[in-house]
Amino acid sequence: MKLLTKLPLLALLAMLSFSCTTDSLDDNADTIELTLSNPETKTIEVEILELLNNHRVSVGLTALGDMSVVKSVAFTHTDYMVDNNEVSHANFYKRSDYLKTNAGASRVSENVAYGYSSADSVVRAWLKSDSHRLNIEGDFTNFDLAAEQNAEGKWYYTNIFIKK
Repeated sequence: MKLLTKLPLLALLAMLSFSCTTDSLDDNADTIELTLSNPETKTIEVEILELLNNHRVSVGLTALGDMSVVKSVAFTHTDYMVDNNEVSHANFYKRSDYLKTNAGASRVSENVAYGYSSADSVVRAWLKSDSHRLNIEGDFTNFDLAAEQNAEGKWYYTNIFIKK
């Protein structure tokens, strides 16, 4: 009986651990200003991008190129999630519109995650999820990623994909 009462909580926790979105989803969150910066690239970010490209190549797809503007936009959102202590796609359309205007993107999608402590663990989780894997294996030309830790040392991730 106790297990049945805890099951919905476990399901919600699992759902909030990682998520993805594409241009076709609504964005009902409050809007924020995109203040772009050029954060220093972390080892975990390089590892994730390499793992994602290795997967793409292993299934017969081309590797994606990184882009500093995509990284800056991803960093803005990751920083937002850390500040708000939540995993979300809040303001996705603001990021998408910015990349369409400033990076020549015709299509934008993103994966987010929280709590994974290694590049391998977050990539494995994304690949196990059909919607996240679709983004990873999607018809995109470029991508980049930002990973930031909160005060407790938990990692937040935003991985943005674009098609030019």
